[in-house]
Amino acid sequence: MVSITENVATRFGDSRTEMLVTVLENMVWPILVVTFLAFGLLIPIELFYSLDNIQFIIFSSAGLGILVLAESLCLLSGNFDLSVGAVAGFTAVFSGLFIYQWFPGVPGVVGVLIALALGAFIGFMNGFSISVLGVNPFLQTLTFYIIFGEGTVILTQLSISGLPESYLYLGGGSLFGFKVGVLLLLTLFAIAGFVLKYTRIGLAIYAVGGDEQAAKEAGYNTTRTIILVYVASGVLSALAGVVYAGYIGTVTPTLANGQLFPAFAAAVVGGISLFGGRGNILGALAGVLLLSTIQSGLVLVNVPSSWVATINGVILLAAVLLYTAEARLRQRLLSA
Repeated sequence: MVSITENVATRFGDSRTEMLVTVLENMVWPILVVTFLAFGLLIPIELFYSLDNIQFIIFSSAGLGILVLAESLCLLSGNFDLSVGAVAGFTAVFSGLFIYQWFPGVPGVVGVLIALALGAFIGFMNGFSISVLGVNPFLQTLTFYIIFGEGTVILTQLSISGLPESYLYLGGGSLFGFKVGVLLLLTLFAIAGFVLKYTRIGLAIYAVGGDEQAAKEAGYNTTRTIILVYVASGVLSALAGVVYAGYIGTVTPTLANGQLFPAFAAAVVGGISLFGGRGNILGALAGVLLLSTIQSGLVLVNVPSSWVATINGVILLAAVLLYTAEARLRQRLLSA
């Protein structure tokens, strides 16, 4: 018979283990705070800690943040999407040409809707191929990465300027004194967090990512779940393309180039599992803010822009190593 003392000790041990696991899964937040404070020591306080700079850090990362959200949803489902950056660029160029060159005079809102519809269709093709035809996610999304990456250059090799303000509004407009891109980013993450935590589709995404066969036996429609995840990824990628266009004020054939790996890095350093079924979407948001803080800080301390890509690669490597160490320690704690 277990004594009261042993029972209390067991519960204390369980709660302590649970607390340590929670800390490990959310360690990106203290890393973000330390990074922010560290740059504050290198850069004048009135410059780096100003409200304008903080809003700029979030605003400049709005496009990347939406791509991170798209990638995070795929990772949580036990998959991934290598085509997010290519889809962002292709849909922006296609919709930009549609309203500027092919059908001039068409409202900018139509261009945004066309971009989102095209992104949804591309996402559906990804999801259908993976869940129904059984194509490997790496091969499927790598193929689309190549097709739509090169397809962007085929459509045009010139920048598209003179676009309607309504098309550029999501990435460059203001509302109640705040940048629309900032409000959009925070709203999307809030909606995603709610859906993942409180709805059946959110539970299905975690279940499929944890064990697809077990999820199927539990009554979840795994095929529909994966298709929905990729449709969401396609729509979010297209939306990111529109936001990037609004941010820079034009659509370029290189738009969102090189954003795939930062998107992966932000998701992984934010605690999203590479193997699916585990991770907090708000942690991914912290990962976005961490990358943006580092990039903004590097610019303000006059680090050459040519170093940024290399530094992003180092951050991705650090994120993978950090994730591996966290996963091993978490497993050790849970099995103790």
